[in-house]
Amino acid sequence: MQQLYDMGVRILFFCGGETFLWQSEGKNLRDLVIEAKEMGFMIVNTVTNGTYPLNLPEADLILLSIDGDREKHNDIRGPVYDIIMKNIENATSDNICFYMAINKINKDTISQVVHTANNMKNVRAVSFNFHTPYPDTRELALSREEKIECCKEIKSLMKQKMPIFNLKSSMKFLVNNSFPTPCWQCVVMENGKLSVCGRCIDVPGLCDECGYWFVAEYTLLFKGYLPVIFECLHTYLKFV
Repeated sequence: MQQLYDMGVRILFFCGGETFLWQSEGKNLRDLVIEAKEMGFMIVNTVTNGTYPLNLPEADLILLSIDGDREKHNDIRGPVYDIIMKNIENATSDNICFYMAINKINKDTISQVVHTANNMKNVRAVSFNFHTPYPDTRELALSREEKIECCKEIKSLMKQKMPIFNLKSSMKFLVNNSFPTPCWQCVVMENGKLSVCGRCIDVPGLCDECGYWFVAEYTLLFKGYLPVIFECLHTYLKFV
């Protein structure tokens, strides 16, 4: 954390594995989040599969992986959907954001996920990604036409004032994979190794098929694309 802070990083994500499993010398994830805040990180988020108790009020956002309605989520991740919903109901803060990777299996459940988020008191919003075709997962990747249809549905939900933590102004770039990659302002620290943007960069050609919505948004933001800048400010003030 100190190395990242000294590099100028001010938005910190704890990712896994499963983050709530981490323990070291009597410390756990909550201790890390508190320490990161004390160090001066402006936004501290964590990503989780939601199967452990969600007692982390100090985090700005808990990005919780929900990959569809009960049926599709359980098809993808095993029979854990009901456990996750119970943990959300019992969470100690309303800082949860659903984190859905849209793929061939769950692409028809976007609306259900958004309405579930809208009806749960501890959930602020839904953040979407498109599936990035890592090796051995290419069959899950969406076609350009499928991405267009998904974006149309998400735009329609946005018009209904549903809580969606994505930027409409970045959609055309995401559909066409026309945003700059990698995102040089994003770095990943894993087991002491520092990587630019993420582990995708080590797989030849994978950046050209990136489905990470935040990468599109951040690269366009740092390139000075005004619609993204204005929409980003509005969205972050609303949900973070």
